[in-house]
Amino acid sequence: MFRNMAGNLVLHEQIKTTDAKAKELRRIAERLVTKALRLGDDLTVDVAKIKDEAERERVLSRRLHARRQVARFLPKQLAKTNSDGTVEEVDLIHKLFTDIAPRYLERVKENKGGGYTRVIKEIGRASCRERV
Repeated sequence: MFRNMAGNLVLHEQIKTTDAKAKELRRIAERLVTKALRLGDDLTVDVAKIKDEAERERVLSRRLHARRQVARFLPKQLAKTNSDGTVEEVDLIHKLFTDIAPRYLERVKENKGGGYTRVIKEIGRASCRERV
C-alpha cells in the first residue's frame, strides 16, 4: 500500500489520505529523496563534460547504485491522466532524480537536510505533499 502511495506522491507531488497514513508515508518519502540527495553534486553534473574516464565511471556508478536503491521500493512507472483526458506514462525514478531531488540540493549543501515533505491537516483527512 505504501509503495503505491509513495509512487503517487512522486507522480502528483501531493496526495490526500488519512493523518496516520500521511505521517507514515512522510518517513518513506523522506528516505527516498535522501537517497537521491546523497549523490551531492554528482546528481546534477553533466557527465559528457567530465574529461577523466575514471571520474566519469565513478559518477555513473554512484548514480546507478542510487537509482537501483530507490527502485527497490518505488514503482518504475505510473499512469497519469492529464486535464485533457490523455493518459501519460511517467517514469517515477527519473522524475525523482531529475525534478524533485535537485530542488533540495542547496538545502542539503547548507546542512539543513530533511523536511522535504509536509503534512497539512484538513477536516477529517490529511494531505501529504512535496514542499515546493
